[in-house]
Amino acid sequence: MTERVVLAYSGGLDTSVAIGWIAEETGAEVVAVAVDVGQGGEDLDVIRKRALACGAVEAEVADAKDEFADQYCLPAIKANALYMDRYPLVSALSRPAIVKHLVATARKHGAGVVAHGCTGKGNDQVRFEAGVQALGPDLKCIAPVRDYAMTRDKAIAFAEKATLPIATSKKSPYSIDQNVFGRAVETGFLEDIWNAPIEDIYEYTANPATPREADEVVISFKEGVPVALDGTPVTVLQAIQQLNERAGAQGVGRIDMVEDRLVGIKSREVYEAPGAIALITAHQELENVTVERELARYKRQVEQRWGELVYDGLWFSPLKRALDGFIEEANQYVTGDIRMTLHGGRAVVTGRKSEQSLYDFNLATYDSGDTFDQSKAQGFIDIFALSAKIAARRDLA
Repeated sequence: MTERVVLAYSGGLDTSVAIGWIAEETGAEVVAVAVDVGQGGEDLDVIRKRALACGAVEAEVADAKDEFADQYCLPAIKANALYMDRYPLVSALSRPAIVKHLVATARKHGAGVVAHGCTGKGNDQVRFEAGVQALGPDLKCIAPVRDYAMTRDKAIAFAEKATLPIATSKKSPYSIDQNVFGRAVETGFLEDIWNAPIEDIYEYTANPATPREADEVVISFKEGVPVALDGTPVTVLQAIQQLNERAGAQGVGRIDMVEDRLVGIKSREVYEAPGAIALITAHQELENVTVERELARYKRQVEQRWGELVYDGLWFSPLKRALDGFIEEANQYVTGDIRMTLHGGRAVVTGRKSEQSLYDFNLATYDSGDTFDQSKAQGFIDIFALSAKIAARRDLA
């Protein structure tokens, strides 16, 4: 039986060429897999037919938008996940979602190899292959661009020689990856980190400097899950999509940063993630109201490590699974409403309301009705500062 290779297929030039390239290099049959995680673009059936026309023996397509939102974006919202305190893991979250479908397809079609279109310089090669190894330890991975030096010039020549049904002339100066949680743009003139981004690179967000009326939204959560916008019930996917529109129209969610890649280099990345930033901002503020102090302090450490694990491609690792349990427990009281003003590129919280609130007005107020016994503060301070006081006596002796 001829060996089969499952290929992560986008429908673009590189992965279309990879179908025939892999067949020539390995003698294997190629099964193409296209997964819709909300990246937009062409219809899945069009992509499936193109894969077959390019030589795939089978082509699987999956509408995974709700799965991606519920199983990957939602945990990131609950974790307030921002790599390097800024990046909401747009691309990193989609890779394990795609890997799950790749491995399932490999099992279905008896394939022993999984292929992807990543280069040898980026994070995604690690995310794909670490994910495959975790879900299918017996499977091998190949990357034509990395392993067989499939440069773009060679890919275009291959496509023209084989008369593949794919455009070969148009080339964006940027490398772009997008899904429902956000959009990532790199390369081109952005590689000079002194160059400012231009408006042409953005699609999910409008120019925040353009004068416009502010937009006010109330986001309702139940145990950390966004369940309604302005009182209208929504799924997680709908919450992200609707806030992409509303927050994006206000220029919210633009991020321009130099980040530390897993492979050891620094890379300039421009992101736009309006829905993700609005939801994480709202969720963080509701946690401030409903999560006890010591738990909140420790959760911030967990959030950073969780984000690093996901960024590094370790979604399916034992530590990530264990931290998931902690994050779920920490979200059990994160229920309530957050009012936000979306305007001028910012999502600003202006109101909080929760039946699980730990905020006690009578303890917090400085006006009449104050129930905080200030007479106990002096003794508390004496005990709290005692060890530092004793050390200071020694140091000053």
